[in-house]
Amino acid sequence: MGWNFDEPVSRKGTSCLKYDLAAEVFGKEDIIPLWVADMDFKTPDFILDKFRERIEHGVFGYTYRDDEYYQSIIDWMERRHQWKIKKEWILFTPGVVSALNFAILTFTGPGDSIIVQTPVYPPVFSSVSAHNRNLIINQLTNDNGRWKMDIDSFEASITGNTKMFILTSPHNPVGRVWSKEELGRIADICLKNNILILSDDIHCDLLLPGNRHTPIATLGDEIADLSITCTAPSKTFNVAGLSTSAIIIPNGEIRKKFKDMAKNLHVSNGNLFGSIALTEAFTNGDEWLDALMDYIADNMKFVSDFLADRIPEIVPSSLEATFLMWLDCRSLNLSDEGLKTLFVDKAGVGMNMGSNFGRGGEGFMRMNIGTQRAVIEKALTRIEKAVASLGK
Repeated sequence: MGWNFDEPVSRKGTSCLKYDLAAEVFGKEDIIPLWVADMDFKTPDFILDKFRERIEHGVFGYTYRDDEYYQSIIDWMERRHQWKIKKEWILFTPGVVSALNFAILTFTGPGDSIIVQTPVYPPVFSSVSAHNRNLIINQLTNDNGRWKMDIDSFEASITGNTKMFILTSPHNPVGRVWSKEELGRIADICLKNNILILSDDIHCDLLLPGNRHTPIATLGDEIADLSITCTAPSKTFNVAGLSTSAIIIPNGEIRKKFKDMAKNLHVSNGNLFGSIALTEAFTNGDEWLDALMDYIADNMKFVSDFLADRIPEIVPSSLEATFLMWLDCRSLNLSDEGLKTLFVDKAGVGMNMGSNFGRGGEGFMRMNIGTQRAVIEKALTRIEKAVASLGK
């Protein structure tokens, strides 16, 4: 079946964060919003058809997650990532960020230290500081546009009260799919120091062709026993508003503590339509996802070629996963305020400031390419004109 990802979809007037709050966030009305990490494509029909069927039933009382729900996750993980998991390993949270916070509250205490790798999605480090935990920053290194872990620095940063490492895999915003070797070295260090690995794998299905995601828990039983893996269909199938995530915890003792925390906070019931979306996505979503990632790959090439040919001052980092491009704008020699003036005031394009992603993000911008190519071309043309005006 063919899908038309070029079909325009108006999201204005739908309480859409990306569009309806863009003017408030960026301070002007004429903004092309390429910031919030959701896509501008319709949720696939096989999910919408199930929604319609359930709506026609007309009763939306209390529900539970049935065997089909769990089996869809089990089958998807084995089919897409060669990871054999068990039903009892799977827990629910209303989001991956919620899961990060639950884990921090459950397995660390005030004053304990948690390692994160910047530049990284802001809620990763804000979840640490919000609960009075010490933040240890293991900054990624930029090797000519391809970002890498500084594993020696990672090991050297560990202290006696380091209790957790938050891994972002694949990485947002730098777009890396970590190699089995990189993950293995990090995992061995965590094992040696009894550091719990909290792995945010929300982008694990959004792989550019030729890349393969390795769940860190697949590297061995000992590593699996010291891991919590956070997944969701939200980014992949554009259903973030349905607040449904699957948290995979092989270790029974860790799983019980996590489950008790979620239960005590009364957030484990979930959302009926989130359960439907997850089940359908992970049961029938392969062909649609493959087509989506081909389109995203074409968008990435379009942006890369456009920048190289017409705005060489802006250089994209190598993108292996996600629909988020990490743009190196440092050769423009602009401050954060200068970048804001260029992109927002002059170009009318709303992106995420790299400095918001922590140390190492200064001088970068994050661009969401999960949209129609016509939108991307319009935004890049505006940026080209704005860059050309510098110094005039």
